[in-house]
Amino acid sequence: MTDDLKELYQQLLLDHNKSPRNFHVLVDANRTAQGTNPICGDNCTIYARLDDEVVQDISFQASGCAISIASASLLTEIIKGKNKAEVKEMFDQVSDMLTTGHSIGDLGKLSALAGVHRLPVRIKCAILPWHALAAAVEGRGEIISTESDQK
Repeated sequence: MTDDLKELYQQLLLDHNKSPRNFHVLVDANRTAQGTNPICGDNCTIYARLDDEVVQDISFQASGCAISIASASLLTEIIKGKNKAEVKEMFDQVSDMLTTGHSIGDLGKLSALAGVHRLPVRIKCAILPWHALAAAVEGRGEIISTESDQK
């Protein structure tokens, strides 16, 4: 990855942290899930409205580090309009990218998170909103923790 691309990705993450997209309670959500990362202090609640297995609308509320907030913000932009199978595929691709630094397929703006793999302690920060998303889409309303076997 070139230095220019790294800087662009860093600016994208900082922008999503400073001005998170879809940061609100989704009043008509029919699926919610909360995630927590006790090591970093991240907390994230995903609100989704699914109709016919498709994410019609999605939002989040969160507190924590910049990586966690930016990941949740990017997630809400990318997931709208995806069906449950596509959400699962995206989860798998993002998880793989966060652990290896490489992505299978085009993840668009989510590629900005690829550098997180070089900071192992921050992988949990970036993946937390995705675990909450998976729980919400599957209809599991439990609290997901990065420090438990529930992930």
